[in-house]
Amino acid sequence: MHDTIVRLKKGAGRSLKGGGLWIYDNEIASVSGTFEDGDIVSVEDFDGYFLGYGYYNPKSTISIRMMSRKKEHPVTEQLLRRRVEDAWNYRKDTADLSCTRVIFGEADFLPGIVVDKFGDVLVVESLTLGIDRLKHQILDLLCDVMERDGFPVRGIYERSDAKVRLQEGMDRVCGFIGEPFDTKVPIEENGVRYYVDVKEGQKTGFFLDQKYNRAAVARLCPGKKVLDCFTHTGSFALNAGRAGAASVLGVDASELAITQARENAALNGLEQTVRFACADVFDLLPELERQGEKFDVVILDPPAFTKSRSSIKNAVKGYREINYRGMRLVKNGGYLATCSCSHFMDPDLFAKTIAQAAGAAHRRLRQVEFRTQACDHPILWASDSSYYLKFYIFQVVEEI
Repeated sequence: MHDTIVRLKKGAGRSLKGGGLWIYDNEIASVSGTFEDGDIVSVEDFDGYFLGYGYYNPKSTISIRMMSRKKEHPVTEQLLRRRVEDAWNYRKDTADLSCTRVIFGEADFLPGIVVDKFGDVLVVESLTLGIDRLKHQILDLLCDVMERDGFPVRGIYERSDAKVRLQEGMDRVCGFIGEPFDTKVPIEENGVRYYVDVKEGQKTGFFLDQKYNRAAVARLCPGKKVLDCFTHTGSFALNAGRAGAASVLGVDASELAITQARENAALNGLEQTVRFACADVFDLLPELERQGEKFDVVILDPPAFTKSRSSIKNAVKGYREINYRGMRLVKNGGYLATCSCSHFMDPDLFAKTIAQAAGAAHRRLRQVEFRTQACDHPILWASDSSYYLKFYIFQVVEEI
């Protein structure tokens, strides 16, 4: 059991010792024993001190992801069951179980795997070779734990199509795990009904992390004229419409997303109030300003402009531009909701970028609130990748 030993260099493993779960390739001094990529290994410090068990893939820059820190807790079915039960029990305490993220990778001490629950359907995303080899076992345990609590699973769909799998030496895969089912799944969140397309939608089909942020913005929308940028399948727009907005325009560059957003508007009887346009937001916002358009509430929920440290400068430019344009479209005294879902865009840098945009737009910002991701996406301290969503609501005031 876990016969291969990976020993770290002297002075290495600071992130691990500080509570992190990752070991990088340049921290490893030696590997003893035979192994296959993705195998569970024992990890020791330079002096032989036991640090834990993790799965090892020398193809990846993040070579080891830790699964356990105690020698008496090797990676067995018993440990996996405990991890799954802990994750499910946490959601029972904190989340709306009708649709929730059930497993959130490192934050649930199951690095590399994400599982979302939409009604009685699970959608799994497996990102690393080590966890991929444990995927079916984890899903079997999760189904067992959920059914025991009266939440039987009707079907599982896999959305392991992220590019990061290529860095692990794996193919990108999608498809049913078990029996096929209708992949347009009905859900309800914040009283708004949707069809979630777990097969064709982005990521796992729906962004559960913004649930309470959508509700927070909706409180500002009754009677208001609202612009929702990067609307995806219409979630912020529909929350605004349901709250009583006078009119809502949702914009996204994806024709598929806009089609689904219109279906969701009809599902909620909001097609007269909430309309959608397929357009590039970066092109549309300057055009709206030239037309003299103004909105009471502008919502900016862009995709991650950076997924690596190397592209952070271009990301800053993108966030600065989109916030500048958004602020210019807000009526004096109106509201801007803006966010970043990239963990490489750290909170201080994001705040600085927004401030620069406000200066360029000659607007003053009064912070209403700062929020992060929903509690079913827990932030594990010392695991930087688990803290990624930064969400601000501001009142925008013209300088006088």
